[in-house]
Amino acid sequence: MRLPCRPLAAAVLALATIGVRAGEVQVAVAANFAQPLERLAAGFKAATGHTLKASAGATGKFHAQIAAGAPFEVLLAADDETPRKLLAEGRAVPGSAFTYAIGRLVLWSARPGVVDDQGAVLASGRFAHLAIANPKVAPYGAAALEVLRARGLVEAVTPKLVTGESIAQTFQFVATGNAELGFVALSQVAMPGKPAAGSHWLVPPSLYRAIRQDAVLLTAGEKNPAAVALLAYLKSDAARDMIRSFGYGP
Repeated sequence: MRLPCRPLAAAVLALATIGVRAGEVQVAVAANFAQPLERLAAGFKAATGHTLKASAGATGKFHAQIAAGAPFEVLLAADDETPRKLLAEGRAVPGSAFTYAIGRLVLWSARPGVVDDQGAVLASGRFAHLAIANPKVAPYGAAALEVLRARGLVEAVTPKLVTGESIAQTFQFVATGNAELGFVALSQVAMPGKPAAGSHWLVPPSLYRAIRQDAVLLTAGEKNPAAVALLAYLKSDAARDMIRSFGYGP
């Protein structure tokens, strides 16, 4: 059968689903991308018939779990380094990794008027707690540290740091008021059709290395059509539009 002309991603998606029963894919997803994936799941099911089961957490912890034999089939990481490691270790399928989103970092407070549009509040000292994700396992936490170094503020704010296990927990620290402000993902405060609550500073990309978020097919999912189809779906126009609507770069 000859496929009609269409974008490559759509063709791959069609090939991945033709004549295949609907299945399920086990996905390890970086905490910052949990809500976008929730929205994408409906489109994925409509396009392929497959469903996904997602576990959200810190990318570094997922690496350890996968190395220990966790049955994840696809990893949607918050960096590009972890998928590279998994490929080098033989735990992921060669040639399957690609960047599905470019993350954006924001300094956010749940209260209006706390964070200014230049991030000057960081140097003001007018806060008791600043939340960041654990930089050892969470790429957004590592990016936050880069920003503090660039501003020359690491020593000044270290006594005030509150560290979350993931960017999701960091968001909760700020949302509940346990920290007046914190570095979180733009996708957590700028959801489609809903203006961001509180106040925030969109951190200039020049202050931290690009947060390239890569997806990769893990060896456990190599023979699962649903896993292959999910990666193809993430390259589709519909998925890319949804990802952009959450504030991610293309």
